[in-house]
Amino acid sequence: MQKTMLAAAMAVAFATTSYAAAATDVDAPVAADTAPVKTDSAKNLETVSVIGQGETRQVQRITVKDVAVLPPGASIQKVLNRMPGVNVQSNDAFGANEESQTISLRGFNGQRLGYTLDGLPLGDNAYGNYNGLNISRALIAENFGGAELAEGIGSLGTASTSNLGGAIQYYSDDPSTTFGGRFGQTFGSDQNRRTYLRLDTGDYHGFSMYVSAIRATADMWAQPNSPTSTKQFNTKAVYQFDGGRITAFADNSRTSQADYAYLSKSGMARGLGWDWNLYAPDWRRALAAAYCAPSYNIKGKQDGRCGYSGGVDNIDDAYYQSRALRSDDLYYLAGDFFPSDGVTIHAQVYHHENAGQGHWWSPGQKSYPGTSQELPISIRSTNYKINRNGAIASLAWEIGGHHLEGGLWYEQNHHNVERNFYWISSPINDDTYLSDPNRRLFSQAYTITTRQVYLQDSFKLFDDKLSVDVGVKSPHTTMTARNAGNIMAEAPVANGTLKASKSLLPQVGLGYKIDDQQELFLSYAKNIAAFQGGGASGPLLVTQAAYDATKGNLKPEQSRTIEGGYRYVQREFEASVALYDVKFDNRLLSLNPCPSIQQGTTAACTTRFYNVGSVSSHGAEFSFIWKPFEHFEWYNSASFNRSTYDNNFTQNGVVIPTQGKVTVDTPRRMFASEINWVSGPWNVSLRGKYTGGRYYTYTNDQGFGGYTSFDFGVGYDFGAVSFAKDVRLSLNITNLTDKRYASNLSAFSNTDPNGRQLAFHASAPRQSFLTLDVKF
Repeated sequence: MQKTMLAAAMAVAFATTSYAAAATDVDAPVAADTAPVKTDSAKNLETVSVIGQGETRQVQRITVKDVAVLPPGASIQKVLNRMPGVNVQSNDAFGANEESQTISLRGFNGQRLGYTLDGLPLGDNAYGNYNGLNISRALIAENFGGAELAEGIGSLGTASTSNLGGAIQYYSDDPSTTFGGRFGQTFGSDQNRRTYLRLDTGDYHGFSMYVSAIRATADMWAQPNSPTSTKQFNTKAVYQFDGGRITAFADNSRTSQADYAYLSKSGMARGLGWDWNLYAPDWRRALAAAYCAPSYNIKGKQDGRCGYSGGVDNIDDAYYQSRALRSDDLYYLAGDFFPSDGVTIHAQVYHHENAGQGHWWSPGQKSYPGTSQELPISIRSTNYKINRNGAIASLAWEIGGHHLEGGLWYEQNHHNVERNFYWISSPINDDTYLSDPNRRLFSQAYTITTRQVYLQDSFKLFDDKLSVDVGVKSPHTTMTARNAGNIMAEAPVANGTLKASKSLLPQVGLGYKIDDQQELFLSYAKNIAAFQGGGASGPLLVTQAAYDATKGNLKPEQSRTIEGGYRYVQREFEASVALYDVKFDNRLLSLNPCPSIQQGTTAACTTRFYNVGSVSSHGAEFSFIWKPFEHFEWYNSASFNRSTYDNNFTQNGVVIPTQGKVTVDTPRRMFASEINWVSGPWNVSLRGKYTGGRYYTYTNDQGFGGYTSFDFGVGYDFGAVSFAKDVRLSLNITNLTDKRYASNLSAFSNTDPNGRQLAFHASAPRQSFLTLDVKF
């Protein structure tokens, strides 16, 4: 009761009043818009309702002013964390470390949501890239123009094959119509340094453009303080003319992220603590632990080379080092044309290339085996490549009181994934792309072809009080994989094809305008998801025998969503209530259902992807925004969710009792409160977020309690100084109260009675950032 009251205070009182309310125990005992915002029109989001007034779906929006509470450069995805139903996690202050960055919504994880930038598909947000890239690598945060989140039902024209549980549309800022530039320099905790430069040409007979760049570096907040670095360029050009608008955009991103170690409850109990991380630069300690790996265990103990220390008692507690490298080049050319009154044509083509490597210093994997140089550690890399091209086109036509809209999306993606090992004789700098591997475990090439069309009609009835959106879409994705056939490969993977398609997926939305301030909405939609590619360890990244046993049996995951609610908007405040019911079917999980004595004896007993049943979700979301005067805003959100598994499944011949259990990494309750206040040259922002308890086992025998965290921002605007048009100084403090908690959860397991599962990353400690922002 005390925990519930304290959490609720987050939504009805100033955020500072709930600091003492941080919960410590898990929640349960533990043993469609008629005229969508056009591409490149993000600035319009500043003038529309934050809670989606006029939409027939549950829609919420983020604008540029909403990022002030976070340090410059913070991931746009992290900004979404204040919205009802949204749970964003990361173990770095910027929310940009991709291995630890997760987002979930109404019981769906991030890979079951849809993402676009200016209409361009960003894929499914998987850490193992195969069909897109994270928004942090697609758009420099300072060039953010706005975002629109459809919590449950994305618009029919969304270019996504993964939006089972909603869609996030990001927008880039438009070039300024006046000549000028901007310089930003951030200094922060743990050697955080970030430099931002932008130059705008201004408007010249309808043409405007900007070029921008960042250079960011930081150390890890925990030993060994390995560096993370980012170089990124964004260029955007717009040509406006009487009959329309043409937009070109380019993104070039190079990132190198030092990844943190996963932790376990057992390790915490053994005193490793929140700041436990990697062995580096202690090479001797890493070697001693690696000699305890199964391949060395007996011999290592006999000759004294095997040894754990400092609370470590197993090979998985730590490793020497880990790193993620990503290189992306993204381009699009788009046109919006208005050939006559009531007719709009949109066309867009795009190209994306990606190369990535994930490095892990693998203990127990031998370097130079059988020689005098043999060591119990080698570097394992997972290599990703993407080369995708696509086109999007739509036509909207106002005719006889109807807004008719139809469109198509086509993409062909060539993707490759392989796993290699590189032998070492001593520590090396792995902050570079490795080549010429000594071992290759597998190599697999994919061709992924996506075709999707949609058609929608929007009209009004009863003196324009009732709005009706009705439409269908037809997605078709074909994924063909082939074993690359490299002679080095030790574990050949499958050749095969999987298809995910539906002739018609319906979507219906109703909106009833009670008066100028009040409205009701109700919507219904069905969606399917394409099968995941090899970068995300999808159902084709298996042996040929496993694929052959699966072939023809797997169905694509699908969802059915019903949501409805009420909105009230006036000058002083906005409020909304939404209720939803979701059925998620054909959930896929990789497992072996047979007892160990039978495994491998028949095709039916191979480890592969199985349909493990469905998930039922229902809940409520609340938003309240109070704006008593021009320079003050108080935003509050609350969400209540219950997502449970509908079925048991069998693993290793044992029935896993998951029926009725809460889905992993799904908080039942969340509350967010944020104050933004402007007075003369000063602005102050304070955000508090309570996140309820979450489980990391399917049987709910292990989880983590709820917690409350705060972020704070304050800025002073000096106005014009010398040659500068505007000079601003800001201070941002993340995790203001230095609350330590389990941030993202991963590596979910059936059960973990002893807490040995490496299940989570630790939250970052309190960190401070000082930024000088100069516009000229």
